[in-house]
Amino acid sequence: MTAEEMPLLQGKTLPLVPAAPFASALNGSALGSGKGDEAPRRPLPQTIAHRGYKAAFPENSMLAFEQAIAVGAHALETDVHLSKDGVVVLSHDKTLNRCFSLPDLVSSHDWPYLSTLRTTAPPHVPLARLSDLLSYLISSPSLSSSWILLDIKTDDDPLLLIPAIASTLSSIPPPPNFPPWSERVVLGGWNENWISHLRHFLPDYPIAYIGFSLLYARKFLDDTKYPNVGFNLLQQSLVGPIGTRFMKHIKGQKPCTNTQKEEEGDERKLFVWTVNDEHWMEWCCRKGEKGLIDGVITDDPKLFKEVCDRYYSPTPPGDGKLVKKTREGRTEEGVVGQVRRYVAAFGIQLLTLVLVVLWWRRLSTRGGPEKQKRTAGKVVPITS
Repeated sequence: MTAEEMPLLQGKTLPLVPAAPFASALNGSALGSGKGDEAPRRPLPQTIAHRGYKAAFPENSMLAFEQAIAVGAHALETDVHLSKDGVVVLSHDKTLNRCFSLPDLVSSHDWPYLSTLRTTAPPHVPLARLSDLLSYLISSPSLSSSWILLDIKTDDDPLLLIPAIASTLSSIPPPPNFPPWSERVVLGGWNENWISHLRHFLPDYPIAYIGFSLLYARKFLDDTKYPNVGFNLLQQSLVGPIGTRFMKHIKGQKPCTNTQKEEEGDERKLFVWTVNDEHWMEWCCRKGEKGLIDGVITDDPKLFKEVCDRYYSPTPPGDGKLVKKTREGRTEEGVVGQVRRYVAAFGIQLLTLVLVVLWWRRLSTRGGPEKQKRTAGKVVPITS
C-alpha cells in the first residue's frame, strides 16, 4: 500500500492505514438494530453528552459523566490533554483557568499536583483522567453499551498525546463479557495530520473528523485517502441545501468521490455539535429520521431525550412504526423566530468560510511533529 503524503511541518510521511469500522456501540441495543426479533431501530440520533452533563454539573468531571448516563445518554463526549508526566487528563482547555481558576497550562504540571485540584464550580469535584472514565465504563454490565467520543485537542504534540492515549486504553482492558475499546471509543481529530497519526498509532479504532467548515471537511469524503472517516461537525454548518447535500454525501445517498459500496456497519457516521436549542434539536430529529445524523452532542442530554420523546411516540405493539406526537407544553416558534435562527446559521457559515480561507494552511499543518520526542524517558519515533 502506498504511503500517503501529509503536510507535516518537516515534510515527513506516515503509512496509509486502512480505516477501522465504526464503534459497534453506535448500532447497539440502545436504539435497536432492526435485525431478527429485536425492536426496530428508532430513526433518531443518539444522545451524546457534551463534556458529560455540562448543563448541570462541572464539565468533564466524573460526576458529569455519571449523571449524563443516569439521564439516558448513549455516549459521552470529552476532551483530552497531556500532563507534564504523560497522563491523559480530561480537559477542554489547555489551561486550568476557566474550570479551576489557575492560569497554568495543563502540560506544566504533573498528575500528583493536578489530582489535588477542585473545580471552581460547585460541588468542587476533581479533575478526571481518561483512565478514570474507562474504569467507570467497565464497572457495571449496564454500561457495556455506552461509548466515548474523544475530542483530541491539537495543543499537544501528536507523537506524545496519541501514544499516551493508546497506552491508557491498553492498560485498562475490558472484562471478557464487555466489547473491546475499539468498539466503544471513537477518536476525533481536527485536521489531516492528527487523523493520519490517529490511524497510524490506533489503527483498530474508528475516527471522526471534527470541524466547522464543509469546505475543509470535503477532504475527508475522498474514500481513496480517508475511507470510512466519520464527521463531527458544527450543527449550524449543515443548515440549508448545501448542508443537506453534504450530509447525503456522507451517508452515501448521493455519489461521493469514490462510489464504492461500503459494507453494512462500515458506513460513515455523522455527529453534530453542540445542540442546546430545542428547535435545533427537533431539526436533528428530522434529519435523524431521514438517516442523515447518527448522534447529537449536547450540554443537556436530559432535554434532548425529552425532545426526542416528544417528537416521536411508538405506535401500539406489533406495528413497528413511529408517529409524530403533538408537541405539548411548548410554544410554537413562529415564522419570525425561525427566520432569525436560519439567518444566524447562514451568518455562521459565512464567517467559517472566511476563517477557513484565511487559515487553510494552518488547518492543514497544525500539530506537525518533530522527527522524534522524548516523554517519560522514552523515545517515540515517527514511522516513514
